[in-house]
Amino acid sequence: MAFVSNEAGKSNAMLAGSHGKRKPFRPNLIQPGLERNGTLTPSQGNPSPGEMLISVNVHQAMQGLLRQEDTDYDGLITIDDQGPKEFSLGPYSDGKETGFTVQGVYQLSCLLQELFLAQKHGLQKLPIKTSQLEENPVLRLSRLIKTSWWDNLTRRIDNDGIELAAPDPKMKGSLRIYIPPGVPEQHAYYTALAKQRPDMHLDVQWIPQGEVTAEYIKGINREPGLLAMEMEHGQSDGQPSPEQMKGCPFIVPGDQFNELYNWDACFCALGMLDTHLPVVKGIIKNFIFEIKHYGKILNANRSYYLGRAQPPFLTWLALKAFDRTQHEPDALSLLKSAILAARKEYLGWWTSTPRLDEESGLSRYRPIGQGSPPECPSEVFAHVFEPFTKKYDMTLDEVCAAYNDGSIKEPELDAFFDHDRAVRESGHDTSNRVEGLCADLATVDLNCLLHKIEEDIAWATQEHFGDSLSIPAEFCAPGDKANTTESSEIWRERAQRRKALIDKYCWNEDQGLYFDYNTVTKRQSNFESATCLWPLWSGIASSDQAAKVVKNGLPVLECAGGLASTSEKTRGAVSEANPQKQWDYPQGWAPHQILAWDGLDRYGYHNDSSRLAYRWLHMLTECFRNWNGTVCEKYNVTDLERPHKVEAEYGNQGRNFKYAPQEGYIYGLSLLNDTAKEALAQGVPWEGFSTDYSRAHL
Repeated sequence: MAFVSNEAGKSNAMLAGSHGKRKPFRPNLIQPGLERNGTLTPSQGNPSPGEMLISVNVHQAMQGLLRQEDTDYDGLITIDDQGPKEFSLGPYSDGKETGFTVQGVYQLSCLLQELFLAQKHGLQKLPIKTSQLEENPVLRLSRLIKTSWWDNLTRRIDNDGIELAAPDPKMKGSLRIYIPPGVPEQHAYYTALAKQRPDMHLDVQWIPQGEVTAEYIKGINREPGLLAMEMEHGQSDGQPSPEQMKGCPFIVPGDQFNELYNWDACFCALGMLDTHLPVVKGIIKNFIFEIKHYGKILNANRSYYLGRAQPPFLTWLALKAFDRTQHEPDALSLLKSAILAARKEYLGWWTSTPRLDEESGLSRYRPIGQGSPPECPSEVFAHVFEPFTKKYDMTLDEVCAAYNDGSIKEPELDAFFDHDRAVRESGHDTSNRVEGLCADLATVDLNCLLHKIEEDIAWATQEHFGDSLSIPAEFCAPGDKANTTESSEIWRERAQRRKALIDKYCWNEDQGLYFDYNTVTKRQSNFESATCLWPLWSGIASSDQAAKVVKNGLPVLECAGGLASTSEKTRGAVSEANPQKQWDYPQGWAPHQILAWDGLDRYGYHNDSSRLAYRWLHMLTECFRNWNGTVCEKYNVTDLERPHKVEAEYGNQGRNFKYAPQEGYIYGLSLLNDTAKEALAQGVPWEGFSTDYSRAHL
């Protein structure tokens, strides 16, 4: 018996109130329903009425399936494979089960995933139900993220989790952890752990008292390690017990990125609010710990990132988490700590020298450091080091090593890596928008984020802390006096001043767009980027400015799969001299989509927001359906058939698996109503949904 998915046909969800009149589609906060519980593991139990169940030999079925359908031998079943796209399960000689035929790429890949995970769990026989293979792809994707993938990406740095959290695929070396001053209980904990488990070869190191300098960071680059994060104290006989300390959970991007990345984690946490609140709160607590002990939320918690931050989203995340947890007894305390920590980072890092440009009053990405980024192999910078191989009669690796240890001094290399570190701190590594000049740019995105922090601190101070925020010693920035108080007024004034400065230096009235400002050349950039929509998200734009950004920005950024990170025109033609960068056209990234949706909705452009959200989620769902469950960090938004095949720079996180994906995350499915989800499940593109499909269903 052949079968195809009929899940979408079962849905009768509609938008109420249309009365036969076509109503523009708008996302609303309807949560996904009808989701199967559990993780992507072999399903047990009796089949539902009308469906079939058959018990298969896992090894035999998997080998036969791969031999017949995986014609390019990559361990996946995709639209690139040239097999018959039809595989029979049974009937078997005992005559007890009739068997059925699985058809189509999606159902075949679901079968492969179920068989692989059964094999991983050590099962020899697997009961397969037709419903497992017919599962609505939108619901399947949502289910996997919520019930499996988030858990696979969660880490803790304690006795139970350190062996998973500590390894660094980017670097070779011992298992090592660095402890900041001020948490001696953690040093004692990890020292005892190292003695109890000598097989781990855990090296426990102090970070010295005083300012962490570029020289210090460079000095420990040969001995990289994990940076300690927040821990919660257990109790024994009513007293704190170091032996029972537990690491606060956090999320990692996965693959080679096995640490807590700042803005990656914030956007992951946004998608975890419905199902993984303890992890979201753990992320916030870890961010607070980083600011208290490292002075900022780090690029990530590795020793070589000690001098580098990332785009600051703490207040945004903390307020969203508070909305969900305000009924809990510790919710207000956590919010207050987050607000105080964000204040300390704002004053001590983002608006201090050298990040603050005194003349314009705007801030720049300017981390500290020396040499090339140790997490990157020398070949990444071959084009930079190559000219010096002849000058010093050295190989590429020798020039890199000599520059990093100070044997050769080259101001040209110093300038390049100053900007390179800034690019990495910006989170947009790399893009022609910022490459080679990032340390000099007062970017639109950073200053919008700082405006958001100013507004958030003002609002929280007035709404939740009686318009009087006391600053304890642990959250004092340089120049602060402990236990002084602040009202919301000072933060509103800062926000108003920054808005005026962004208007002065970053708004271009002739082009009707926001651009970065170069604080050295004193000129505005002309690079068109999706960050031109961030002033709508942060509320800086006037209604007239917002209208112009929509009119002038969307036509050059919107593609079939959502927003490209930059326009094609300002990226320029790709060539040997101008290679493709991963944060340039035609790539699209989730943060740009999410902030654009929010910004457009904030100013009343609901149809534009809905259209962009649907385009993005349609592309992701089709990639999941056609490419064996693939979910990536970035996509080619101009190619709906193969959007995941991005080869720029570091490849594409999320493609490196066989048989079944174990990690991945998508935000936005919960924003769609059931009608939109039904259309996604059927593979309807935006053009079809906005005309025939929506007219038939609304």
